[in-house]
Amino acid sequence: MNTYHVIGLMSGTSLDGVDLAYCIFTKKNQNWIYKIYYTATLPYTFFWKQRLNALMAVSAEKFILADHQYGTYLGHAVREFVSKNGITPDFIASHGHTIFHQPSQHIGYQLGNGAYLAAAAQLPVVCDFRTLDMALGGQGAPLVPIGDQLLFGDYDCCLNLGGIANISVPGPTGRIAFDTGACNMLLNALVSQIDLPFDEDGRLARQGKVQIMLLDQLNASDYFNAPHPKSLGKEWVDAHTLQYLLVASCSIPDKLQTACQHIAYHIANSIKKVLPGTASRRVLTTGGGAFNSYLIELIQQDLGNEFTMVVPEPELVSFKEALIFAFLGVLRWRQEPNCLSSVTGAPHDNVGGAIYWGSNTK
Repeated sequence: MNTYHVIGLMSGTSLDGVDLAYCIFTKKNQNWIYKIYYTATLPYTFFWKQRLNALMAVSAEKFILADHQYGTYLGHAVREFVSKNGITPDFIASHGHTIFHQPSQHIGYQLGNGAYLAAAAQLPVVCDFRTLDMALGGQGAPLVPIGDQLLFGDYDCCLNLGGIANISVPGPTGRIAFDTGACNMLLNALVSQIDLPFDEDGRLARQGKVQIMLLDQLNASDYFNAPHPKSLGKEWVDAHTLQYLLVASCSIPDKLQTACQHIAYHIANSIKKVLPGTASRRVLTTGGGAFNSYLIELIQQDLGNEFTMVVPEPELVSFKEALIFAFLGVLRWRQEPNCLSSVTGAPHDNVGGAIYWGSNTK
């Protein structure tokens, strides 16, 4: 079998909602061809947003209950999506929602129990993509680079501007990818204080002035100069960057301007470190931050003329990660590597993901 019909599910750290993408993948002449047919974003209700934000501090019983209920929630969302679009997917590939990510402590968890998801959706489910890599000693993240390599290999760099920003580039001995720092987690947290979901086009940030002392605080962490492999979680962002922004005694536009300068600098600096010395580099730029025209301007300025940021059609900007998790599910289904050791630091590439069959065993 060389053609797969898959629904990819993705929930990012910025808590915008659940992305669903129905994709068809075909392997032809050793190359993978993809097409996104249907997409949807299910915004989180106030209830789920508050619950997901609070889960790091609840009891084990409440955590398990949330895991099961969130899996059921995802399953019902998939059933509605399937019914609305009249589709017959082979299976679901779900990233889940990351609650913990502390790979040095062997702690990581993506909420959304696969068994409950499969039972509610009545479809097979591939999920839990990170655990095997962490058991092998890897970071368990980033996972998207195998998709960047096999689906978007024409680009010199893939940049994702999600809750956390990360880059992915081909390297001399394997793919190189890592988180460069927080992104939308900072910007959205700031504008939520004035009851906005996001800073449209970076308009508020553009009005602000850089606060040098605050910028120095944001840039102070040793993480930025640490070698890869490396990755970040909400815990790190809260402790090392977001806390300084929240308590700073300046205006929201000033905080946004300073945060954008911080984000852009570390993205550009990271890209130039791993792609030195050659002109005409193309950077595929996706994720919610790609809609922030001011942030894109700042990154392009910091990159310089040797790099061209390419922001594709809105569907790919918004659903690239859901697409790639659908693809990771395909690789797991075929028992082919879907996690790169060059990215995570594990001793070898691995085939991550658990499969739950639900009621559909075709």
